[in-house]
Amino acid sequence: MLSPVNVPHASISKRHGSLSDIRRLDHQLFQRFKSKFVVQPSLSRLLVSFQANKTRPVYRWYKFKEAFSASLVEYLFSQYSIAQGRILDPFAGSGTTLFVASSLGLDADGIELLPIGQEIIVTKQILDTEFTSEDFERLRYWAKEKVWNMPEVRIALPELRITRGAYSEKTKEAIERYVGAVQQENSRVQAALRFALLCVLESISFTRKDGQYLRWDYRSGRTQGKKIFDKGVVPEFDRAICDKINEIMVDTAHVYQTSFFPSEKRQGKIRLFDGSCLRILPELPDGVYDAIMTSPPYCNRYDYTRTYALELALLGISEQGLSQLRQEMLSCTVENRAKDLLSINPTWITALSAVEEQELLQAVLNYLEDQKTNGILNNNGIPRMVRGYFYEMACIIAECSRVLKPNAMLFMINDNVRYAGASISVDMILSEIAEKLGFHTESILVLPGGKGNSSQQMGEHGREELRKCIYVWRKI
Repeated sequence: MLSPVNVPHASISKRHGSLSDIRRLDHQLFQRFKSKFVVQPSLSRLLVSFQANKTRPVYRWYKFKEAFSASLVEYLFSQYSIAQGRILDPFAGSGTTLFVASSLGLDADGIELLPIGQEIIVTKQILDTEFTSEDFERLRYWAKEKVWNMPEVRIALPELRITRGAYSEKTKEAIERYVGAVQQENSRVQAALRFALLCVLESISFTRKDGQYLRWDYRSGRTQGKKIFDKGVVPEFDRAICDKINEIMVDTAHVYQTSFFPSEKRQGKIRLFDGSCLRILPELPDGVYDAIMTSPPYCNRYDYTRTYALELALLGISEQGLSQLRQEMLSCTVENRAKDLLSINPTWITALSAVEEQELLQAVLNYLEDQKTNGILNNNGIPRMVRGYFYEMACIIAECSRVLKPNAMLFMINDNVRYAGASISVDMILSEIAEKLGFHTESILVLPGGKGNSSQQMGEHGREELRKCIYVWRKI
């Protein structure tokens, strides 16, 4: 058995590689899973995205746009009677699963690679469990007196190549004064003030997060030869940061006596593991978790090291560090190189075999390689990315099966994708792989409204909706 670095493209008995092959195999797999698909009207895109967090105290502070809502976690835990024990989220992001679980009295472990996610989770814990009344009063003083505008102490704003020109000169100077003044506070207040700054960076910049990259406003000077983008009003630094500090103060007004999430139940403990779940999951013990709730990066070319570059730069990530983060991420961008998975964990040979035996996926991979050979793909890294995504996900699924207790539930939010006209049923492919690795597919909950394809693909291949789903698997 070979690692994905060396897996031959024709690894199944009969080599498939056309769109008609993919459609036929997809139809066959759909017939097998047909009874598992449940269109769930209550699962709106608002619920299965960050949108529902926008008005919710605490969760609204930082707009982690790839997050799902706290209400979704509560809904699923209620529907499937997840009421005690320990929860795991191997792609913790901004910590939604962890904080909801904790508020329900469940202990929760999270794994997160990106420093921005780690910073959000750790700072919320500090505000919830370590802040004193004096610390809160200090935040109030900052918002009222605008401490950063007092005798000037500036610390140069760290930048990356992809963040230069992100702010007006006036805003950049204000950030540097703010960072300089923050250094005079105790470590708890420093963390909260730094977090408030992270929360407003995008709004005060000439950028907007747009999936695979940062979109640049015409005022940035970085739009030569590109379509003109007008972000609209960019708020003044003082107003943006004061509003954010005040929002945090409003949401934590009751923390003087209790926690973010008042409850009759005890508040569950949260543990955060920093790093890649491919490396951390194998270190966790067998059969200790009562449920897993997660949403991995989708196989959609989104590069979080670019979209969160402003935050990563402020947190001191270097150019080399940014590149290392990109390669440690789950393979979801065209720049990800193949990982030698068996060198990480030799026991994953069973997981890799499950991928090689998945006929629909292998047909997709063969088709994409053919498209690459014929010079049709708009990026030659797509076949490598799709291949890496499913092999790595299989290893993660195998580890999730190992660490779950018997009969425990796994909930996974994911999107289907399309490349070169080939619709990739991520939901069915991963569910079939999961069934070979110790899971039973309880159901695949489908959002009522599917996701459309890009205008480019629609022009070439016609409009076809893609399913957005929540997989519900039970550990056998």
